[in-house]
Amino acid sequence: MKSFPMFLRMADRRVVIAGGGEQAAQKARLVLKTEAALTFLAPTLDDELAAIVASGRANHDAGPITLDSFANTALVFIGTGCPGNDAALHALAKQAGATVNVVDQPDLCDATTPSIVDRDPVVVAIGTEGTAPVLARRLKTDIEQMLDPRLGSFAALAGRLRSAVAAHVPRDQRRAFWRWTFNGTPWQSHKRGAEREAADLLKTAIAGHGAPGTPAQGQITLVGAGPGARDLLTLRAVERLQEADVIFYDRLVDPDVLELARRDAERVFVGKTLGTTQWPQDRINEVILSAARQGRRVVRLKSGDPSIFGRATEELETARAANIPVEIVPGVTAASAAAAALGRPLTERGQTDRVTFATGTCRPGDDTPDWADMALPGTTLVLYMAVTKAAEVQDNLRASGLPATTEVEIVGSATHAHQKIARCTLDALAATIQAEAITNPAVLLIRHPKAQPATKISLAT
Repeated sequence: MKSFPMFLRMADRRVVIAGGGEQAAQKARLVLKTEAALTFLAPTLDDELAAIVASGRANHDAGPITLDSFANTALVFIGTGCPGNDAALHALAKQAGATVNVVDQPDLCDATTPSIVDRDPVVVAIGTEGTAPVLARRLKTDIEQMLDPRLGSFAALAGRLRSAVAAHVPRDQRRAFWRWTFNGTPWQSHKRGAEREAADLLKTAIAGHGAPGTPAQGQITLVGAGPGARDLLTLRAVERLQEADVIFYDRLVDPDVLELARRDAERVFVGKTLGTTQWPQDRINEVILSAARQGRRVVRLKSGDPSIFGRATEELETARAANIPVEIVPGVTAASAAAAALGRPLTERGQTDRVTFATGTCRPGDDTPDWADMALPGTTLVLYMAVTKAAEVQDNLRASGLPATTEVEIVGSATHAHQKIARCTLDALAATIQAEAITNPAVLLIRHPKAQPATKISLAT
């Protein structure tokens, strides 16, 4: 980011707008949403600005503009309609130490004005650092449609009750209380116009020391982080990340995904690397359960989909044995991401009508899978964690009679910036992986299409 977004307290702080026409009026409309002390610097004002001054909401200084005109200001906007005049006033304001915005001259701006969605006290600001104002306006329109018009008044009600919540609701139940407030019956009542009913619900819950049905214990959610790109997460996955008190994440989870979590959530790395014992599964189960027993909302963030080679069974059983509520939020699995990266489906009508997911790496001591039994005609066989077993896969499938020319596709780090794709025939699988230096995470897609019926030729007599 070239610009750092933040909200400034404006109550009773001095804001100066240099200009008396439409450009100045545009900035005035924004500033009037705040409690700033507004002053216009211009010989004359148009009717709109003059009416603002007449209402007592702003002052008008029609005299010469000097250094003192810009002294002790929170912000200065310059929009006289004359680029040369604007540049001269910018130099004067900067000499006075002001933070300046010059209309339509981004190179002269210390600060830019975002597109604003106003549900006071809920405010959404959208900025593009001056590069795409049309895009900012489009996003503003989208968000305006998303946010209920009554949201601001409900947020204000909640704000007025924060002290009462702090005094009467136990600390370990407050997050659950606010979750119920904004996601449950109080918000639904307020949204349909029953504002008194919503307020009564909140006050009754506060007097009862918490939201109805608020659990005293925590809960565990196994969340699929998908293959890498954070915009492939489901909406539910994002919600759980933003609700989490603590997140336990794998080494394959992209750091961008963690940016979707709320800022004060604890993040604990529990990545398992082949050949190490720092985070065995038993220890992961133990720390997750311990956090949930403290009443915390726990997210176990796994790459891909938790239910596909994600060791989810052990974590589910651990939670259920301790009577801790547990939920699975599915994610995009690597096979689907690889197919998207290749630009072709996993199944093709008349060629492959089934997909088999299998692993190339089993538990120590387990027999090597017979991949040939899975690669039946009409099958796309997707092998996870099989890159290091490529030679064994190749030999196993060739020994079963699969043709040397069988099509194989290899996708490493699907959807990541360093994604790698290779295509080869079965007899060149191991050599291709070595030559292309493809490492895990990667999947192999081995397509064994159906045998096509022989074409019948009829001979005319």
